[in-house]
Amino acid sequence: MDDAARWIERRERAGSGRKTASSERAVLVRVESAARAPANRWDAPGEELCAISAANGQTPPSQINAKTLRARGPFAQNSLADLDSRQSLDEFRELVVSAGGEVAAELIQRRSRPDPATLVGSGKVEEIAGVAASTGADLVLFDHDLTPTQLRNLEAALPCRVLDRTQLILDIFARHARTREGQLQVELAQLEYLLPRLTGRGKSMSQLGGGIGTRGPGETQLETDRRRIQRRIDQLKRDLESVRRTRKQQRQRREAVPVPTVALVGYTNAGKSTLFNALTGAQVLASSHMFATLDPKLRALELPSRRKILLSDTVGFIRNLPHTLVTSFRATLEEVQQAEVLIHVRDAAAVCAAEQKEQVEKVLAELEVLAKPRIEAFNKIDLLGEEERAALLSRVRFNPNQKSAHEIAIALSALTGEGLDDLLHAIDATLHSDPVIDAELSVPQQEGAALAALEAGAIVRARRYEGNLVRLSVSGPASLLGRMRRFRIRAS
Repeated sequence: MDDAARWIERRERAGSGRKTASSERAVLVRVESAARAPANRWDAPGEELCAISAANGQTPPSQINAKTLRARGPFAQNSLADLDSRQSLDEFRELVVSAGGEVAAELIQRRSRPDPATLVGSGKVEEIAGVAASTGADLVLFDHDLTPTQLRNLEAALPCRVLDRTQLILDIFARHARTREGQLQVELAQLEYLLPRLTGRGKSMSQLGGGIGTRGPGETQLETDRRRIQRRIDQLKRDLESVRRTRKQQRQRREAVPVPTVALVGYTNAGKSTLFNALTGAQVLASSHMFATLDPKLRALELPSRRKILLSDTVGFIRNLPHTLVTSFRATLEEVQQAEVLIHVRDAAAVCAAEQKEQVEKVLAELEVLAKPRIEAFNKIDLLGEEERAALLSRVRFNPNQKSAHEIAIALSALTGEGLDDLLHAIDATLHSDPVIDAELSVPQQEGAALAALEAGAIVRARRYEGNLVRLSVSGPASLLGRMRRFRIRAS
């Protein structure tokens, strides 16, 4: 049986989505081009808060600033580039652990330009082969996307399987997909990635030469595989279109009652699920592993103004997120597109926080939602040192009177609960639908249903009794107070 047929059959049998517990040993290979210095930690012009690690043991992070780096000259730029490399390698290592792998060795190759045949060059391929053989590695993982030609050449030269960054991320998604919708989306992304890479996948598909006798079984098998995969892709797209229609019907039913949606977005492992649990009291999985959340979660949440919203927890983003994932998960990401406000959850303790913000905004631009009001929630401030914490708090202190939603930034810790009240008030200040209004009402005491609705859905600022009437000064959603129009006291 050929590779594609085995793959499809394995997917069709994997109804439960369970994975084996055994971990595979992997050699990690990272390819770097010209050194590039990362931006400030929080991307703040004029602030001297550079993203520097104390790994060299010379200067604590809280004492390193832009002026110090300028004084150090070119060496500082090398330090920044090395830091960016370490952070990228740390992130790649986390991806491997999230996929259930064990790191056997790590190699870094610096090149001015990628080698078109093997990405890393023939000399480095020999070194990788030696390391893989000596460590007993099961696979070699490249922190880079490989072309079909590069993948074929590396598989021929190395003693174990070869996977690139996209394949690794797709495998993590396959591990964490729990719902039928999530499994459909992951399978679609995997097949769309596999389709252009069938050529050369194993000896059964390798006979594609141009001479006599080389166009027989190989080419026939390749075309058969392509047709099978294309049929499966078409079926998956039909199934996902049915999911979209169901979601649209559910959304229309929700829109019958004016409850706005607020979506949590951000880099993977920024703490979105922990924040979601802290705000809503839900018990969704909050894991330190990357991409622990794939399927969107919706929970009702009451704001300080007594307005009700639906809070949505969504899949995290990552640098170089495979385009096939954005396309395949469009049904899930529709919650982001339909949301009135986005809360961009950022890891305040991440060294490369500015780059993470850039990557998230790149995906938001692809979803055409950059124009939506956004609140920047700097999470994990409990992990910051005293000086960094004070500097961040001075920059992002919430002002309830600020007018522009795009200026709102909150510092918080979803783990300790610090700053959550500020976030709720910020959401209140950002929402435009169902605005909060003030009203003076005179309600007869026998109108128990109206009084109960006001107590439950509005803030009663003053109350006094005049005979059979209850005089109320209230503040609440326009949708609620509009239903109390007959009790309004008209100004004289």
